[in-house]
Amino acid sequence: MSKAAGECDVEVEDFLGYLSGARGRSENTVRAYRNDLTQFFDSMPDISSVKQVSLVDLRAWLADLHRNGCARSTIARKAAAARAFTSWALQRGIIDVDPAIRLASPSVPKSLPATLTQSQTSVLLDREIDFTDPIHVRDQAILELLYATGIRVAELCSADLNDLDSSRRVIRVVGKGNKERMVPYGIPAQIAIDRWCVFRADIAIGTNSLFVGARGARIDQRVVRTMVNQSTKAVTGHSLSPHALRHTAATHVLEGGADMRVVQEFLGHASMATTQRYTHVSVERLRKTFETAHPRSGSDAQSNSVEAAPSNATESMD
Repeated sequence: MSKAAGECDVEVEDFLGYLSGARGRSENTVRAYRNDLTQFFDSMPDISSVKQVSLVDLRAWLADLHRNGCARSTIARKAAAARAFTSWALQRGIIDVDPAIRLASPSVPKSLPATLTQSQTSVLLDREIDFTDPIHVRDQAILELLYATGIRVAELCSADLNDLDSSRRVIRVVGKGNKERMVPYGIPAQIAIDRWCVFRADIAIGTNSLFVGARGARIDQRVVRTMVNQSTKAVTGHSLSPHALRHTAATHVLEGGADMRVVQEFLGHASMATTQRYTHVSVERLRKTFETAHPRSGSDAQSNSVEAAPSNATESMD
């Protein structure tokens, strides 16, 4: 931390070790928590330990962030980091009362990431590429696997060769909280992976990583993100992230009639609520379901009403 060393340095590092070890949080999550807590203690020069933190201090910090133009989502994340830290301190017996238990976060609209339509996805995955170029072949395999499985970019980049079971066409991935799951993929993805593995054998240097960079080391997430940005922009006119491909895969599986719990396992979500927020069912699918299920959904209902009406309706009303 940037200010003079104090108890807070040790407390924060112990907390981060707990997140990484006992909770299995990713490097990105631990890095974000470190930045948030460092920022908090740097903004409070008179506080050198979590034992001195009060609810007033935390609210003042969030208010300063708001005045400085911080996005609501960013403030909400920082508030969550503070609550996690003080809750851990309470559990460890460092403090007797949790000052953040009544710390409110700003409400953040639940926005869904953009998705590709099925026709756009076909254009993306069926485009012509140079099959003599190892990078082109690798990138096509990455796109196929991301869409086929809906795995996160971090899960893809950490995958090893022995995580693939080509005979059953499944890949073992380790998701958030070090939770392991097996995710199936289709024949197009298998063909693309097989094509890439021919080149990979000559490129990879001292790594068992499924995907490697131009220099032979495990591929970096930034390389994958840049490639997906550029590839989707060529199809849609604007850049989409690997997360958008994850959402696209889940949406298309739902549109195909999959049960929500199947999609939950497919995505590796611990909570069904997360899946429900993360996925949406297309309006077209809802319309078709409504027309099939509801007795008065459309033209059939209107015709039935006409047939049911007596021909001498006017006379019967007299």
